[in-house]
Amino acid sequence: MTSSLPTIMTAITIPVPGGPDALVPGERPVPQPVHGELLLKVEAAGVNRPDVMQRKGLYPPPAGASDIPGLEIAGTVVAVGEGAARFKVGDRVCALVTGGGYAQYCTTSALTALPIPDGLSAVEAAALPETFFTVWSNVFDRGRLAAGETLLVHGGTSGIGTTAIQLAKAFGAKVFVTVGSAEKCAAARKLGADLAIDYTAQDFVAEVKSASDGKGADVILDMVGGPYIARNYEAAAVDGRIVQIAFQQGSKAQVDFMRVMLKRLTHTGSTLRSRPVADKAAIAQALEAKVWPLLANGSVKPLIDATFPLNEAAAAHAHMEGSTHIGKIVLTIG
Repeated sequence: MTSSLPTIMTAITIPVPGGPDALVPGERPVPQPVHGELLLKVEAAGVNRPDVMQRKGLYPPPAGASDIPGLEIAGTVVAVGEGAARFKVGDRVCALVTGGGYAQYCTTSALTALPIPDGLSAVEAAALPETFFTVWSNVFDRGRLAAGETLLVHGGTSGIGTTAIQLAKAFGAKVFVTVGSAEKCAAARKLGADLAIDYTAQDFVAEVKSASDGKGADVILDMVGGPYIARNYEAAAVDGRIVQIAFQQGSKAQVDFMRVMLKRLTHTGSTLRSRPVADKAAIAQALEAKVWPLLANGSVKPLIDATFPLNEAAAAHAHMEGSTHIGKIVLTIG
């Protein structure tokens, strides 16, 4: 540890799983980077649904990961472990981490860190890793979305959704989304969605079929699960790909798999947090090559809904669970 760095930091802890108030500021030792790692002085940390699940005791960190919540950070490199030669002290980076983000300092593998794109603030940069890694891995790698195809995104104004809209449009796809209000429909269209469906008032299967002349969606990005699983099979095009990234309405459903056969559907999915560093490094390389230039020139930009100071992490979680947000929620860390 560099002598000028403190040994104790403020971090958000979860003494007992529960509601937002289970997030309690406390003191922890400042972590030290091991081989291949960087230590960042964190300026901002993204808030994500997996953090909420961890707070409730439903998504424990992988073996060896920090029990401090937080999967994406942005800040300044303050120490470099052996074998992490790409970055040096003073570099400004954002990073995907397996935990530890809700803190003043956090370590990360250098392989899952990326330079903050030109023109972006720390808050905007902290909104990139979890969502952009997730969207790239699932929509483009697993879903194989191609130019000219149609992507249906459930939760179109979430952090994942707003990212998926922009990236799919940037790479030449048509984008349909489902959202829960007229206000969110307008926000999704403003971001570039070709069709915004208010699921509280419209049947998304019928709307997707109507807007695609009966064809359906080529790729469906779903974080809802439950009853949406069977409905996605109806909304999908022949040779469609459904990619599952979460189950907000449950991971079990009664489904007629004849649709899979008749339409030659692929239903796949993934989690990100527990994947090997090498997998995440490959996603990082693809993002830096193909997406970081779009962020630098302003054609793609993270949408920030709200920021909260680190000590108000509980309020940030309450805001997320209220589901009124449009875009990302970010913690700011002084």
